[in-house]
Amino acid sequence: MPELYPVFDMPELIEQTESIKQYGKSWLFDFEKGDFFTDSSGRILEADEHQAWVQWCIKTVLTERFAYLIYSTDYGVEIEQALKQSDRRTVETELERVITEALLIDERTEVVKDFAFEWQGDSLKVSFTVVSVFGTSERIEVTYSG
Repeated sequence: MPELYPVFDMPELIEQTESIKQYGKSWLFDFEKGDFFTDSSGRILEADEHQAWVQWCIKTVLTERFAYLIYSTDYGVEIEQALKQSDRRTVETELERVITEALLIDERTEVVKDFAFEWQGDSLKVSFTVVSVFGTSERIEVTYSG
């Protein structure tokens, strides 16, 4: 009697593994001076993994999103749009949102929290804490001028 249901061999399932992104070398950058840190012989200093991630966070929140063709559309923060909001509270809320979104793009970032805003004339100092998936955290402070 013929089989009512087809019989076939089940293919072996391949276990899916998470791919771990490998990052290249990164160099220590002094954002205040706008230049790289160097040793006594003038060689540029290499950043460790944590320092590289922190520098990426700072550079990301200082870069206007969509302004530079070299960067993907996921990189940067819509700073100008946030600063054009009608009142300070709305500016702060919008900056908190866009900064958080921008930093969570990186798989090394787990949490962005504890935002503080300090208005100084037409400048705004924003500070916040970023926590990595490795459990390390860093307090970051940037200033935007409007």
